[in-house]
Parts: sequence; structure tokens; C-alpha cells
Amino acid sequence: MSDGGGERPAASQPGLLGPADVRALAERLGVRPTKQLGQNFVIDPNTIRRIVRAAGVRSDDVVVEVGPGLGSLTLGLLGAARRVVAVEIDPVLAGALPQTVAERFPEALSGPGDGADPAASPDGSSAAAYGDPALPRFALVQADAMRITELPGPPPTALVANLPYNVAVPVLLHMLEQFPSLERVLVMVQAEVADRLAAEPGGRVYGVPSVKARWYASVRRAGSIGKNVFWPAPHVESGLVALERRQPPTTRASRKEVFAVVDAAFAQRRKTLRAALAGWAGSAPRAEQILRRAGVDPAARGEALTVDQYAAIAEAANADAADPGREPGLDGS
Repeated sequence: MSDGGGERPAASQPGLLGPADVRALAERLGVRPTKQLGQNFVIDPNTIRRIVRAAGVRSDDVVVEVGPGLGSLTLGLLGAARRVVAVEIDPVLAGALPQTVAERFPEALSGPGDGADPAASPDGSSAAAYGDPALPRFALVQADAMRITELPGPPPTALVANLPYNVAVPVLLHMLEQFPSLERVLVMVQAEVADRLAAEPGGRVYGVPSVKARWYASVRRAGSIGKNVFWPAPHVESGLVALERRQPPTTRASRKEVFAVVDAAFAQRRKTLRAALAGWAGSAPRAEQILRRAGVDPAARGEALTVDQYAAIAEAANADAADPGREPGLDGS
């Protein structure tokens, strides 16, 4: 294992899974991709290489991958990262993944274990955190990613995943919340979701995912992915979204309080904030008072505000609750 940065040289990477490999593996396992689990397996090695490059995976990274499926991306990540921890809910796929890694990347399983972490409970909560350099470079946790609170081994530094499209945003936000060690994220999601995540304030598709993702990170579109690189081919185009961890807004309000304002503002996104936040604040006049205290125009709409402004509104609501009779100053304080 290299201690320096950068990708591992291509020569050290094993053969990735191609279309025939993926289909043969699925047939051997009796697996048919299901819409219910959002399963669309990547069958194009060049797309895998592109994702790993776009993610900027370094040789000292500990990468967590959610929904590895048959292992196409897992193998690409093992060619670049120090360690890969795969989180898979499907018991059939979870049972087969270590064998796929063993066939294509046997050295990743060397060390005190067979690559599947024996301490991981079904929800991942009992997996011990440890930093033994002799750990295998691959670990598997069979769990629902929405219930994961710990991962085996050193804290993850990157999340790289082809997320199931039906739960992509909740999984992304959950992982960012649970693992503050994540410095970088690259996820493949439905193109429409990618646009929403990366949208800037004032944009037509700017909404709840756009704001909440920016609580944790800066967000940008990192490319588009066609339908034909998947089996089965989805009905929608896909997109790559890159996130880089940043400090949350400076505020005395909690994340939960800020997110409650965001949810309320976009529940009726065509209304002014004075009207949209009336239920959250208790009344339209009180919503206006809070907005003015936060320095936000009550006639603005939710899609015009940054995450910092939402944080200011939540903080102003706390101040208003503490001193409801105080009139806001000219500066909105």
C-alpha cells in the first residue's frame, strides 16, 4: 500500500467486470435486478474508471461504498484506495461480494479476517472502530445504509457510490450526518436528482435537497452518465454529483431546527416566506417578525435563500421565542 496521494497505477488494477461478467455472475447467483431496490448494475469498465477518477480517490483514502451490488465499482475503488468498506442490504449480493473480490483482487482480503467484518451487526451499530494497519483492505457490512451509525476500521474519508435512485437523497444526507470524517463524496444518482442537489439559489429546481446538502458540503455537478452502461438500462439518465465537506453555517440554531425551516419553506414553495412559514412560526405576523429579525425579506420565496439565511431564520426564531415582545431593529437584529 502506498502512503502517498494519487491513484494507484493502472497496472496494479485487476480486471474490472464487463457486461458478460456481470450477467454471468447474476445468473450464477440467481439474481434479477429489482426496481423495488433500485438495482441497476454498471457493466462498463470505462465508466467505473471515470467514476474513480472523478471522485479523486487517493491511495490513503478509506472509502465507503453504499449499494455495491455485484461489485463493479468495488473493484475499481480497490484499485485506488487504501481500504473499501461496502454496505449492502441484499443478503444474496452481500454473500457473493467477498467471493467476487477474492477472484479479482485476492490481496484485498489478506490480513486477520476474510474481508467480511464479523463484529458488524445487521444495522452496523456494533462494528468496532479500530485502526490496525494489518486490516484487510476490503470489509463488508450487511446493513441498511439508513441505519448505519458506525463502520468497521478507520473512519471513512470518502463516499463513492452508485446510490439506489429511490433512496439516494436520504442515504446521502444520513451518511454525511453520521460520518463527519467524510471529506469528499461522489455519488451517481438520477439526473433530475443530481440537478436538484447541485442547483444554486434562485434556480428552478433549487429545493430541499439543494439546501440540506449545503449544510454539510459544497456541491457541484461532476458529469452525466448514459443509460447503456447499466444492466438493466434505466428509464432515466444519470448524473454524478461531487461534494466537498465544509463547516456548517455559523449559528446557534441546531441542524434539526434549520432543517425544519427549510422543510416548511419548500412545503409551499410558490408562497412568500411570510405565508409559507406561518404554520411553522405559529402565525404569518410572527413569521414576518422572525424573518425581519433574520434580515430576510418576508416577500421572498424559499428558492431564493442560501443555507446560511435559513440558519439565520432558525436562530432568529430562537431569539424571538426568548424575547417575543422585542421589536427588530433596522438592521434586522
